Amino acid sequence: MFTFFKRKNRVEDIEWLGVDMHSHLLPGIDDGSPDLEQSLNLIRQLNNLGFSKFLCTPHIFAELYPNTPDTIISALDLVKNGLINRGLSVEVEAAAEYMVDENFQVTEGLLCLPGKYILIEMSYLSETPGIEQVIFNLKIKGYRVILAHPERYSFNHDNLSRFNRYKEIGVLFQLNLLSVYGYYGKEVKSAAEYLLENMLYDFAATDLHHNRHMRALSAAVTSGFLYKKLGQYDFKNKELFS
Repeated sequence: MFTFFKRKNRVEDIEWLGVDMHSHLLPGIDDGSPDLEQSLNLIRQLNNLGFSKFLCTPHIFAELYPNTPDTIISALDLVKNGLINRGLSVEVEAAAEYMVDENFQVTEGLLCLPGKYILIEMSYLSETPGIEQVIFNLKIKGYRVILAHPERYSFNHDNLSRFNRYKEIGVLFQLNLLSVYGYYGKEVKSAAEYLLENMLYDFAATDLHHNRHMRALSAAVTSGFLYKKLGQYDFKNKELFS
């Protein structure tokens, strides 16, 4: 009887989050999906888990993935047409994940999430020199800055209070769902738990790149683990991006 009750009340989907606002599902333009067929397959699986909308965010990283709005929108159009041809009714749009390094330029017309929210990242190994000035410059131009997966920046693992400084200057934080599942290792999981306990996250997302991510995410969702861990957290995905 106890087992039946537990199964009946375990949430085994991710409709509670609903909008995936960071992923690498567009085909052939970064280290995510290599082709249209895989893009469509991943979107279908994510939709079956409970995501109803996807805001794809391919890398814009001058040294490795020198994407532009044109390359990103072209890939987005391929996906949209592919979904139509297969009779899949799923909402898919695009922005970008900007690597903030010495090549990054604060300009008008950066490719943003709705509401002029801009998704940025840094090297996992060292903080970008002058990052606070870059954030200030973005805000001056009206951008709302979201730092992707702060828990993965190893340079802050021994200085967790540094996260508070980012919040003081108005940075929003996005959690990778697989971080709390231990996918990226113990230190990343520990940092994510610290940020959750201190209510420092604003968004959560898959940051999905490939089938390995998909298998791990599916296990985390369908086991009920992610809902138990995160389902009551006040993420702003639906509120701001539905």
